[in-house]
Amino acid sequence: MLSQKTKDTIKATVPVLAEHGTTIIRRFYERLFQFHPELKNVFNMAHQQQGQQQEALARAVYAYAVNIEDPQSLSAVLENIANKHASLGVRPEHYPIVGEHLLGAIKDVLGEAASDEVISAWAQAYGNLADLLMGMESDLYESSATMPGGWRGWREFVVREKNPESSLITSFVLEPVDGGPVANFEPGQYISVAVQVPALGLQQIRQYSLSDAPNGRSYRISVKRETGSETQPPGYVSNLLHDHIQVGDSLRLAPPHGNFYIDVDATTPVVLISGGVGLTPMVSMLKRVLQSPEERQVVFVHGARNSAVQAMKSRLRRAAEEHPNFKLVVFYNEPLEQDAQGRDYDYPGLVDVKLIADSILLPDADYYICGPIPFMRMQHDALMNLGVHEPRIHYEVFGPDLFDE
Repeated sequence: MLSQKTKDTIKATVPVLAEHGTTIIRRFYERLFQFHPELKNVFNMAHQQQGQQQEALARAVYAYAVNIEDPQSLSAVLENIANKHASLGVRPEHYPIVGEHLLGAIKDVLGEAASDEVISAWAQAYGNLADLLMGMESDLYESSATMPGGWRGWREFVVREKNPESSLITSFVLEPVDGGPVANFEPGQYISVAVQVPALGLQQIRQYSLSDAPNGRSYRISVKRETGSETQPPGYVSNLLHDHIQVGDSLRLAPPHGNFYIDVDATTPVVLISGGVGLTPMVSMLKRVLQSPEERQVVFVHGARNSAVQAMKSRLRRAAEEHPNFKLVVFYNEPLEQDAQGRDYDYPGLVDVKLIADSILLPDADYYICGPIPFMRMQHDALMNLGVHEPRIHYEVFGPDLFDE
């Protein structure tokens, strides 16, 4: 437990973190990679280059300081971080290394303002946080290793199928090389894939949502090719998977993790809202719900640029035709000339839940959102404005963390 004096000292640094937090975190990563270059194999180096990881960690440290009196208010955030860490294989011995260089970065940036009292308070606060995360991660590792078909660490899988789903998204069906069963998972969870990236001379790890219902034999991931832009380079791992990984090749996988998943035991309606490749966990959720004998009412709302980039279009349409309890609504914001409204898509423009309020405002429904962060914010706020209560809204955030997906 932290003393009140320590908490007061941490709270006193909040204005400093607001002003210098990103600079401190940049210095932290500089120090970390200088003394421990092997950790580049754990961190997402693309997010490092773009500065996303630095900004995310700065926000996390700031949030921890602001909530130091009641860290349990961050329980959902900590659960998300612990799941990501477990999927990356973060180990207890990593925490002292991170702590050493975080405190060193605070000293380097703040100079004399980083008094012994400030450094001592942050050392205690970091230790408290590390203990909490290590405990959560230990439980996750134990659960993954002991469940039927489970394992700990990395396991070799072979690519059994490689299926293009659209011009940008390709699905990979993966089966364990050892021929054994695979662990069950909650629809909406993800797996980590570790590959060597020749362009970096490093291992890189990425997390991909599982896009099929659990079957005990294989996993399916559906990967979007990240083509890059003026401000972002092409995705190292997604392009490697698309261009170089073929049927018969092997990949290393960590067990399923993640705290964004559907309650498969519920019988109340569910509304799935996705943008772009955010549909992948939703497809897993949808398939599992449609397998239930309860015939649970489900509405799937999806937004894509057009038919060329929309993945699994025919599967979703076919499911809507075969299951009277399932309704599909598709928005195209840049429909192609050959896209037929009413067949390929239902509405032009971005997803606008106000237009379909009669279809999605269902009694006791739960709402699941996945897609780019601006998309999720927009849908979350729109649902709130329609009167949906916050606890009924669930969303997935794939983004930079202390160790990144």
